[in-house]
Amino acid sequence: MPQIITVSREFGSGGRELGKRLSDLLGFAYYDREILEELARQTGTSEQYAEKLLGRGMPAGFSLHFGRSFTSYSPVTQQAVKLLVAERRIIRALAEQGDCIIVGRGANAVLADFRPFSLFVYADMPAKLARCRARASEGEHLTDRELEKRIRQVDMARAGVHGMVSGLHWGDKAGYHLCINTSGMEIKCAAPHVAAYATQWLRGQG
Repeated sequence: MPQIITVSREFGSGGRELGKRLSDLLGFAYYDREILEELARQTGTSEQYAEKLLGRGMPAGFSLHFGRSFTSYSPVTQQAVKLLVAERRIIRALAEQGDCIIVGRGANAVLADFRPFSLFVYADMPAKLARCRARASEGEHLTDRELEKRIRQVDMARAGVHGMVSGLHWGDKAGYHLCINTSGMEIKCAAPHVAAYATQWLRGQG
C-alpha cells in the first residue's frame, strides 16, 4: 500500500509550505492545487468557479452520503456536491498511484482506508496574520480586521467540507496523528523533524 501523508491546516498556519517541504525531504509526490486543476478539467468548470463553490460550505446539518439524492437542495448545492464527489474520486486515484502528500480537501477522511499519516497544522491569529501579510500580493491592502475575517471564513469553509466526509470535527486531535502549532516557528526548521516523525510512524505500519 502507498505511504500517504495528509496535511490539514488552518489558513495562514504554513501547512501548505510544510507539505511541500515534506515532499522534497521524503521524495513523495505532492498534490494541492493539482487536485483543483484536475477537478476543473474533469467537470468542465474553471478552477476559480470550483474553488469558490467548494469554499461556500454547505447548509447547516448537511452531510454527504454517496449514492443518495440531493434533489431537495438548491442547484448551487447540488453542483457543489457533484464537485465534491468528483474531488473524492480524484484524491483516491492519486493516492493509488504511489507515495504522496495531499494537502487539505478532507483527504485524511477520504483516504482513511489507506491509513495515512495525518497532520493538522495550526497557529494563533497573530502568527497567521503575519504569514498572510508576508505572502500577500503587492496590491493587497486589507486591514488586520478584514484579514482576520477572511481567515475565519476560510477556516469555517474548510471545517464545513471536512464535516461532510468525517464524523470528527475539523481540528479534533482524535482525527490526526500529529498536531503542530507553528506560531513563532520557521517551517523550514520544523520540516525535518516532522519528516522524521512521519517516517517512523509509517515504518511502524509496515
